[in-house]
Amino acid sequence: MNVWQKALIFVLGSVIGGLALAFLLVLWRPDLLARGEIRAPLAAATSQEGNEFATSPEGSNLVPPGAANSMPADAVTSYSTAVRAAAPAVVNIYTQRLVTERVPRSFFDDPFGEFAPRYRQRVQQSLGSGVIVDTEGRIVTNHHVVADAAAIQVQLSDGRVGEAEVVGRDPDTDLALLRIKLTDLPVIKLGRSDALQVGDVVLAIGNPIGLSQTVTQGIVSATGRDQLGLATFENFIQTDAPINVGNSGGALVNTRGELIGINTAIIAKNLGVEGIGFAIPVNLVRGVVKEITENGRVIRGWIGIVTDNVDDSRARAIGLERGGVLVTNLYEASPAQQSGIRRGDLIVAINGRDTTSAREVLLRIAAAAPGETLAIEVQRGAQRGKIDVKVTEAPQPARARSR
Repeated sequence: MNVWQKALIFVLGSVIGGLALAFLLVLWRPDLLARGEIRAPLAAATSQEGNEFATSPEGSNLVPPGAANSMPADAVTSYSTAVRAAAPAVVNIYTQRLVTERVPRSFFDDPFGEFAPRYRQRVQQSLGSGVIVDTEGRIVTNHHVVADAAAIQVQLSDGRVGEAEVVGRDPDTDLALLRIKLTDLPVIKLGRSDALQVGDVVLAIGNPIGLSQTVTQGIVSATGRDQLGLATFENFIQTDAPINVGNSGGALVNTRGELIGINTAIIAKNLGVEGIGFAIPVNLVRGVVKEITENGRVIRGWIGIVTDNVDDSRARAIGLERGGVLVTNLYEASPAQQSGIRRGDLIVAINGRDTTSAREVLLRIAAAAPGETLAIEVQRGAQRGKIDVKVTEAPQPARARSR
């Protein structure tokens, strides 16, 4: 055996022995193999890319530098600026009402109780929210929050408390205007509800179940909601921002902190329905506040008719050729009745403009000034004619109902 053969046998023996030793070592400490697999790629990445990548503290993830700043420029991660702008102007409203209730008594205690029931009075306390809209201390809230209240107390976000007086109410829109006599008041900025689009982010700020300055977030689910039975004039913003008891009268704001609605109601929460709340649009609020401030009430046109929408099939069933806006009733001695409009007439046009719904007819009459004459075109059986009706202001008892 020559020298080269001996050298080859030595090298082969060394390699085989080293592999055997490595195999035994891995069986004893398998974690050494895992560490080696992680370190090698990291070392390669650092050397090849000039330390372009770094690891997390555990050394298990590769994170590009500046990844935290790689979000789109228009992405919003916080609405704190909007909340800081709007929340100080949102107040808590506490009311006290005198409630009369029947005293429950058993037959053995009072066998004649059914014929001579007894009653007692108690003070009922409730809560709501409001929004300061000017430096004079005027506060917008819901009518139903302060309806029949014997005392109204307002608490500001800075802790100050003041007694509030009612400037005016408008049950037809479920709005009321209060005033407090405090100085240095925060005022919310009014936005535009007509610019809202479905999908816009909104924030609800209020006093749910007494938890003041609570903020919830959602989107605009729909606009122009009506026929909900919440008010006479309905044009609600629907939102999925959580609205709870005590939120009524609070602010619905956009991401700039501008008021775009007054939170009013939640629907069917007792039935397990979630994410359906309604707010009165700020454009409507503006008009009501202006009317109450200038006149002490909201002045609307009225002719004394009750209308309903009827489709073609229902119209034919009651002897009409087609559907439309049907006069279902009239107030006694109202302008409509005195002008010759009858129950069962179909209103097809007002001042030469076709009508599309009972709600539209109501709004167009309400928008007319008292003293103005409306040319109302009606279909009566096979006849069609025009009737002039002089608009008056709605009698206060017809609009003074509370919710």
